[in-house]
Amino acid sequence: MHNKTLEKLGLSHKEAIIYQALLSLGPSPIRTIAEKSAINRGTTHECLKNLLHKGVVNYLPRGKRKLFAPRDPEVLLQLAEKQQSDLEGAISALKTSVIPDLQHLKPDFSSTQVQFYEGDEGIEFVLRDILSTVQYSANKDYAVFSSKPIRSHLYRPFPNYTNLRIKKGIQVRVIAIGDGGEDAQLSQRKWLKTAGKVDAAYIAIYPPKVAIISLASNNYPTAVVIEAKEVAAAQQIIFNTLWELL
Repeated sequence: MHNKTLEKLGLSHKEAIIYQALLSLGPSPIRTIAEKSAINRGTTHECLKNLLHKGVVNYLPRGKRKLFAPRDPEVLLQLAEKQQSDLEGAISALKTSVIPDLQHLKPDFSSTQVQFYEGDEGIEFVLRDILSTVQYSANKDYAVFSSKPIRSHLYRPFPNYTNLRIKKGIQVRVIAIGDGGEDAQLSQRKWLKTAGKVDAAYIAIYPPKVAIISLASNNYPTAVVIEAKEVAAAQQIIFNTLWELL
C-alpha cells in the first residue's frame, strides 16, 4: 500500500510488507506473521531482526512464546526526521571539512580527464554535473554556447533543469548560435547570427570543466566532458571576449 514511502525510510520491500502485516495482526509469533505476509519463515525472521534494529518493531517474550509487535506508525515520522537530520549533518560536513580534506589528497599536478556519455541518461548526468559543480563555485555561474537544433533534445531527459538551476541560485550567460532560445530568471542571452544551416551543438563552460553535447545519427545525443582548468580557462576567455563584442 505505502511500500515505496516505507522503502525510502530504509525498509526493504519485504520489511515494509511485514510491518504492515504486523499492524493488522497485533502482537504475533513468527509463523503467523509469515503466513500473513506470504513470506517464508526464515526470511520473515531476518526481516523482523532488521525491523527491531531500526526501531519500528518491538520484541515481546511471553513465557516460551516469542511475539513481535509493531510500534505506532508515528515512529516512521521520527525515523524520517532522524534521517533528515543525519543527512543535513552529512551535507554540512561535506561542505566544511570532508570535500576540502579529500581535495588535498589529489596530486599537485593537473591532468586532463575526459569522460564520454551518450543517450538521454548520459545527457542528464552531464546536466546534473553542471549544476553540482557550479553550485559550489565562488560565483555560482557558468557560460554556454548553444545552437537551436540541440535545444529540443537537450532538456528532454531533464525537463526540470531550468527550475532547479534557478532554485539553486545559479546564473548562466548564453550565446545562442542562430535564432531561438527562451528568456529565464538568472539568465542572460546574446545572439550570434549565422548564415545557412546550423549544426546541433551545446558547449557548457563551468571551470574546471567543459561539456560538449552534440547529436549523432538519428538524433542520438552524445557528450564529452573535459576536466582541465587550462582548457576551461581558455574557453572562458573566448566566451567572454565574444560576449563583449555582441
